[in-house]
Amino acid sequence: MRLQITHETLYSLTHAARRTVQYLRLTPRADRCQRVESWSIGGPERLRPWTDGYGNVVHVATETDAHDSIAIRVEGVVSTRDTAGVLPLDDGLPPDMFLRATPLTLASEAIAGFARRFAEERARKGDIAALHAMMAAQADAIAFEAGHTTAATPAAAAFDKGRGVCQDHTHIFIAACRVIGLPCRYVSGYLAAGQGDVATHAWAEAFVADLGWVSFDVANRQSATDAYVRLAVGPDYRAVAPVIGVRTGGGGEEIAVTVQVRQVQ
Repeated sequence: MRLQITHETLYSLTHAARRTVQYLRLTPRADRCQRVESWSIGGPERLRPWTDGYGNVVHVATETDAHDSIAIRVEGVVSTRDTAGVLPLDDGLPPDMFLRATPLTLASEAIAGFARRFAEERARKGDIAALHAMMAAQADAIAFEAGHTTAATPAAAAFDKGRGVCQDHTHIFIAACRVIGLPCRYVSGYLAAGQGDVATHAWAEAFVADLGWVSFDVANRQSATDAYVRLAVGPDYRAVAPVIGVRTGGGGEEIAVTVQVRQVQ
């Protein structure tokens, strides 16, 4: 599938800032399930590319003059293929590094109790069957509802609320996988359909021995298809946030985001 993506973010400030530095993880990864045909990032005064420790392409965006708005625009075409949600281990990172809990993915007793229900199924039926069963059970237990959580909400809090969005589902699934001893990581990206006005999407990838990384999109109750575009991977949202940064001065921030992902010939 060939997907054309346009993603615009506009920050408006009531009071001008003197300096802003942002990290942009807005460039699709090159891997076995997708190929970047064209991609551009524009808007900030200065952009400097680098690659982080997880293999994600990052741009450091800097604004050094006084400013009351920042516009970021990315666009391009990505060619994807359906791998049944499986991505072979080929990025050089040891999977066990994704067994370590983070503040956003720390398993509470409630999450641990939920996860242990699938440990026996894992022993009887194998990793894949247990992971799909856990994904379905989590989707039943945690309603997809916006407005109850933020980017800073940890998995334990979202689980207790019984509702959240894709990033909450992903954090909970990661925490549950680690309880039963399976490495699991966070993936940020785009989805060609099914997410309404959500700017970007998120899902999890669990490592299954002799197979590789297997994707689980709890919010949509499925593994990734060729409708998904992977931007960045990491232990949680903070490690892969599409835009994160700091500024000197400024205040009264408002954010407007528009995203279009469509299939092209």
